[in-house]
Amino acid sequence: MIKWSNKTIKAFQETLLAWYDQNKRDLPWRQDQDPYHVWVSEIMLQQTQVETVIPYYLRFMNEFPTIEDLAAAPEDKLMKAWEGLGYYSRARNLQKAAQQIVFDYQGQWPTTAKELQELSGIGPYTAGAIASIAFGQPVAAVDGNAFRVFARLLEIDDDVAKPHTRQVFEKIINPIVPKNRPGDFNQAIMDLGASYMTATNYDTSQSPVKDFNQSYLDGIEDHYPVKTKKKRPVRHDYFGVVIHSKAGYLFEKRPSHGILANFWMFPLFDRKNLTDDQPVTESTLIDIIETRLQTDYQLSVALHPVSTPTVVHTFTHQQWKIKLLEGQIAENIDLSYFPGKWIHSSEFDQMTFSKVQSKMWSAYQKTLKSTQSIDESAVDQKTNR
Repeated sequence: MIKWSNKTIKAFQETLLAWYDQNKRDLPWRQDQDPYHVWVSEIMLQQTQVETVIPYYLRFMNEFPTIEDLAAAPEDKLMKAWEGLGYYSRARNLQKAAQQIVFDYQGQWPTTAKELQELSGIGPYTAGAIASIAFGQPVAAVDGNAFRVFARLLEIDDDVAKPHTRQVFEKIINPIVPKNRPGDFNQAIMDLGASYMTATNYDTSQSPVKDFNQSYLDGIEDHYPVKTKKKRPVRHDYFGVVIHSKAGYLFEKRPSHGILANFWMFPLFDRKNLTDDQPVTESTLIDIIETRLQTDYQLSVALHPVSTPTVVHTFTHQQWKIKLLEGQIAENIDLSYFPGKWIHSSEFDQMTFSKVQSKMWSAYQKTLKSTQSIDESAVDQKTNR
């Protein structure tokens, strides 16, 4: 690892900030240093591209212009505003933290990175970003951009996939953060990592800090950052059950904890929980699901496969593959034993659905359209006879 002198650090700061002043991205959350604006944008930007976040951020601020508005928001309104961004625990933690600030801190924000991490959903990076941008604290905000930029600049060989490496980088970067413009410095690193020093197709020869980039000067830039490959997401095979009647579609409310907590979804059955790892036919599995619906929920329904491709959705550590089944029952059936309700398709626009549910509905809609097209074709043929 290369260690910079104080003279080099000062030269780097001046070069980077001069470039940032001329070329910084015009982003809506950069119009001021309001901690609420900084915080919401940083949470939204986790696992999400800037271009995707911008319209969500603008709508979110229109819905919840102050932290008090967010703290008091009904959950369904909050989740509707977040719909499509994914990782919904981020939205729930936003509201929890808003309530902490409003009620526990009497509306006063903690101002240091250490204090900010006491709030729900705020980790070291987000705390560093808020502390530096909103409160002028000279602390590094170490995210994927900072890992990549400084690993290349200083030829840091520590594996960025390992949790303890963050502390290594923070210790190295903190002395480089200027005391007079820490927020601009961290945002400049973000912009540098999103332009000349991207993960792939980077263009360091045009970078404003190429003279400080030791891995570029040594011709080994492609070696950095050092990162072991992630484990492949664990596959889970599900059956998604689309039960309908004149009242609409039968939805089940997910448990209050775990993946997709509290979301309304078509009932899901994990294939591995249907048999004792014995090889069985799909027909047998459908029989088992019908039996489960009868014994567990007092729902008597005949199911059949939907002729649509398997729905695939990948989370960070899991990949769900969902085969859709369909059945129809009477609208006045007793739902006393079922943890759900009928939801008519006309109500879908007012509901907040997970990405998985949206994918299932989209796949099922294609089947409906296909069936409708066939029916219309049959009518045309009869008319022409």
